Amino acid sequence: MNQTTASSTQLLRQINSDALVRFALQEHVFTAGEAMAATGLTRATVLGVCDGLVGAGWLEEVEDNQAAGRTLKGRPARRYQLREAAGVVVGLDAGETYFTTIVADLRGRELGTRRQSIDSQALGRPGRGAKARELIRLALLDIGRDLDDVLLTVVGIPAPIDANGLSPEGEFWHLMNSDFASHLTGRVVVENDANLAAIAERAHEPSANQATLLTGERFGAGLIVDGRLLRGPRGGAGEMRFLNTLTAGKFVPDEGGADGFGALARKWARSRIHSYEGKTLLRHIPEGEINAEDVFQAARQGDPLAADIIARLGARLARIAVVLSSLLDIERIVIAGGISRAIDPVLDHARSLLPADADLPLPELVASTLGAEVVVKGCIESALTRVEHEPGAFLPRAARSWPTRRQ
Repeated sequence: MNQTTASSTQLLRQINSDALVRFALQEHVFTAGEAMAATGLTRATVLGVCDGLVGAGWLEEVEDNQAAGRTLKGRPARRYQLREAAGVVVGLDAGETYFTTIVADLRGRELGTRRQSIDSQALGRPGRGAKARELIRLALLDIGRDLDDVLLTVVGIPAPIDANGLSPEGEFWHLMNSDFASHLTGRVVVENDANLAAIAERAHEPSANQATLLTGERFGAGLIVDGRLLRGPRGGAGEMRFLNTLTAGKFVPDEGGADGFGALARKWARSRIHSYEGKTLLRHIPEGEINAEDVFQAARQGDPLAADIIARLGARLARIAVVLSSLLDIERIVIAGGISRAIDPVLDHARSLLPADADLPLPELVASTLGAEVVVKGCIESALTRVEHEPGAFLPRAARSWPTRRQ
């Protein structure tokens, strides 16, 4: 066999193996016949590939308990399933002030989770990487696994990410993109947090043209247009830098540039608490301790100062909705992040401000139901998609653990 023929044979074997692993990821227990119907491969090929995948640690053969007690002629159908010990995937939301990690099996079932507050400025880049490794180790320990079980870790950070996993120059972005690959075991992918939020929302509620606005301390957007996630050559798509121009002081005073709804609610409340002449529940809270949750709670109780802040946030969202709709023909805008559970009053006001006589349909405004875990759930979704797309790029734990291959 010449080199070209050998290479072609190896490639075909890998293609067939990947097809069988993808099928196994979707099925619990399957027969060779079911795999043949799903993949279009011959019986001999399916059986040969399945034997190879058993040896590689991806599959295990399952005894047919119903057929075991029969005395019928012929051999019972061989049955297979994905080997649970093949490995796990990890998602890590590596924010500025907290880390959240989820460990999931290869079918997406969440096995364990941990969350920890951090001080990124105090930790620095090496400290963030070390803290990530330790948090993931503890989450794995909770479920009886260890770092060698991890096939892939997807890390979400509040910074633009290009195709090489790098962020543009900037002290904050450099700190957030903390060289996680050098600290974590297995393959590591770093992605923008808003993009991961968009991936989570698309999996939860599929939409071909959707903007997911991740808003808390800062504003970021994950943009899906014609079914594809927009990135840009430097990872800058969705960074919302246009807000710095649209809300510059000479246009709309005190709008805060690309600050998120959480930061703006807190800032506006603290800056107006002394000058506001009416009664407000917010005066019962020390000025330096007022946060966004306090503002939203006061608004729900009819507080006029809080209601005014809600109205300003709604006006801001309406302007953003018109811009995104005009430029990208976005059909749906999802407000995501921890603040999403309290955002309905802002959404109601924004909807009331959208022009009814617009030339083009305006986007639907909705709140995410995934809460503060939207980014880390997007990490898991992204990890599972990568494993399913190219399973041959990963080596199962069982194959790495066995001292010798089964005969």
